[in-house]
Amino acid sequence: MSYSSSPHINTNNRKRRLNDGQEAPQGRDLLASPHNARLCQHLCGGPCSDSADCSHSPSPSPGQAGTTQCHSSHVCEDVREEGLGRTRIRAENEVEANKLVNNYRFGFRKWKSHVTERPFEDRSEAVKELYSELNVIKPSHLVSVGNIVYVFLFGWWVALVYLLVCILMFTTVIGTPYGKLCCRLSWYFLWPFGKTIQEVTHVSEPVRSPPSAQCLHIVLNTQIAAVKCLESCGTNQQLQTFKLQRRFTTYVWLLLGFPLLAVVHSLVCVLAWTMVFTIPVAKMNARTLGTILLMPPEDVSQGYGSKALLCCSNATNWHYYKYTVDGINVFAVNLLPLVIVAMVIGYMDTGNQYASSNLKFGIAVSSIIPLSYYIGMGIASISAQSNFAVGALVNATFGSITEMTFYITALIRGHKAGNPCLQEIVKAALTGTLFGCILFIPGISMVVGGLKHSEQRFNSRSTGVGSALLFISVGGVFAPTLFSKAYGNLVCDACTTSNNSTLFHNHVEPLVYSVCVLLPVAYIIGLIFTLKTHSHIYDIQVGEGHAEAPGGAVVHWSRWRSLLILIMATLLMSACADLATQHIQPILHQPNISQYFIGVTVIAMVPEIPEIVNGIQFALQNNINLSLEVGSCIAVQVCMLQIPLLVLFNALYDVGFVLIFSDLHLWASIFSVIVVNYILMDGKSDYFQGTALVVVYLILLALYFFAPSPLGC
Repeated sequence: MSYSSSPHINTNNRKRRLNDGQEAPQGRDLLASPHNARLCQHLCGGPCSDSADCSHSPSPSPGQAGTTQCHSSHVCEDVREEGLGRTRIRAENEVEANKLVNNYRFGFRKWKSHVTERPFEDRSEAVKELYSELNVIKPSHLVSVGNIVYVFLFGWWVALVYLLVCILMFTTVIGTPYGKLCCRLSWYFLWPFGKTIQEVTHVSEPVRSPPSAQCLHIVLNTQIAAVKCLESCGTNQQLQTFKLQRRFTTYVWLLLGFPLLAVVHSLVCVLAWTMVFTIPVAKMNARTLGTILLMPPEDVSQGYGSKALLCCSNATNWHYYKYTVDGINVFAVNLLPLVIVAMVIGYMDTGNQYASSNLKFGIAVSSIIPLSYYIGMGIASISAQSNFAVGALVNATFGSITEMTFYITALIRGHKAGNPCLQEIVKAALTGTLFGCILFIPGISMVVGGLKHSEQRFNSRSTGVGSALLFISVGGVFAPTLFSKAYGNLVCDACTTSNNSTLFHNHVEPLVYSVCVLLPVAYIIGLIFTLKTHSHIYDIQVGEGHAEAPGGAVVHWSRWRSLLILIMATLLMSACADLATQHIQPILHQPNISQYFIGVTVIAMVPEIPEIVNGIQFALQNNINLSLEVGSCIAVQVCMLQIPLLVLFNALYDVGFVLIFSDLHLWASIFSVIVVNYILMDGKSDYFQGTALVVVYLILLALYFFAPSPLGC
């Protein structure tokens, strides 16, 4: 795939649209389009040539309408931009360009984070500060809220531990040098800001006369200098005594002082890293534990020296939500241990002796969040490094794996236990995912984006395609439900007579299978329409920011590594889903919580948290078009892929799944589609429209919260 940019781009508009995914003017290669010619002629009052520009006369004569003149091509290009909306994207390398193009393709999972390593020198100063080492002395405001909070959270008790270790080392006599070091570090960790710990480098000078006082002074400075001095003095016995004393001092330190401080610093590292915004505190303690405490005490000085070892100016930095480890966001890294905890307490504590079922359910569901993030990263990495066919296959295979894993696990467990509630939970989760992605993801993205950018525009043509597919999806999925409402209760759960059973098997089941064949066909037609025959709807163009780095782009995850992580994450997802469905029973029996509400909230939206974050990030970068595509893509996949797959699974392994929904699911989904299409019809968005969608979503949640539980639950 090649990426080229149009040579004719409006410079002023380019400056206004430097952000990734912004709309930009079209090139003159589209001027010959009949649609553009008619549009330009309509606005200009006459045909436009390649060198003509359409603008209205600013000062019409009295009694005349505003005349239209053509001067250059700039305004016509803006008109064509409004008419067709070329999407101009900027990429740092070919892999990132492919990932960005995939974001605009119908059916592909939208991904915000980078899949390649960004050049450090090209990043902003705020981001560079996140990855800088704490050995550079920088001016800063030492008194801040974060620094004061550090004293109350960490500083006072870390300093107290150092004082205790100091006293302990002094009582051993031989550990006095380390006791002095701990005394200095105690005051340092109480308020480390603006202070510097440096390494003292000793330079040995030629010794003319070796008096014992001078030799003893050199011994205390450094072991190397002491060895040279003792050799010049010719006192081998003193040299052996010094080595032995030095060895005993180190042993005492490693046995008595260092282990306690290692525990303290490790605890601070874990707590500070978990809090994310206090990662500088974690880095400071890690550097102290790994470097300073392992150095000879006479080589560590506070305030003077030749090499800075530790210098911390601020305990907090609010930009650490952008921090990544090997391309993975720090929040996903911090949540990954939940998977291990869920596995351990879920499969080892089978009798709930150490943890309750409610706690196990909460941990199992929460562990789905980082696994969803890793699956998304793997999909984006493989798609960005592969051709279109491989990327489409990976997206189709793993795009819905998170939800499908839970649904199938719940259906199997409910069938084996004879519990119909789990089937109702699955239907509620399907419906909750549907109207949650239709209402909440676009709504919250509009609110956040509108607060920053006032008004945002999106490609109403591509959004219209998504809206049409949503109508088809909802109509197809709920067609069997409407059929059953029209002809009576044909659900086989109530089949007590042979007549009802015959009606169900002869009418409802064939309709369900017909719908589940037609929906994937409609999905494939949508792919062909948007990606092949009418790809100009999106009109994606990679801008001049695309430049191949020397030696090629450095990807975080290779294709094989991404595939391995995808498989591992899928297996872990299956285990977590199994644990969640196993321990959901006590929650289902809560008298004050409807099973419907649990399905449409926790089960439906927790796996979509990474998608919600992606949508908000797109909106913040003034790319509301992709924010809308995030929710629309998931909703269409739920109806056109996930539900047909569940019906197919039920046909192969009968778990009692019937594609007939309750009235609440039916009308909530239809109402959501109507509302969102009404809101998005003008191609503009602001925070008020987003608030309207979020409020409608909350109203639907209130309906589910107060709704009675399903029959049989």
